[in-house]
Amino acid sequence: MAESWVNAAEELGSDLHLELETAGTGSRRAVLTRALREAIHSGRLAPGTRLPPYRSLAADLGLARNTAADAYAELVAEGWLTARQGSGTRVARRAAPATP
Repeated sequence: MAESWVNAAEELGSDLHLELETAGTGSRRAVLTRALREAIHSGRLAPGTRLPPYRSLAADLGLARNTAADAYAELVAEGWLTARQGSGTRVARRAAPATP
């Protein structure tokens, strides 16, 4: 049985615990996008952190893979994430956490 990316986050040094229930209302894509954006903004997902493939994330969260792919694409377009074929999706280097 393959190990879940979400469950392996501790070993990888990143916190992928996403609060989908508290990320507001709307479509599943919008909720996932907000949850990922908040994890980046708060610093739980540090710049340079490699995210799981969208198919793995979707499977772990019980979402359609297109939902996760669309959320990643939106965050790439907004500059929160970077994506390179063969290198995966990472938190953008300029996406520094907010200071209090």
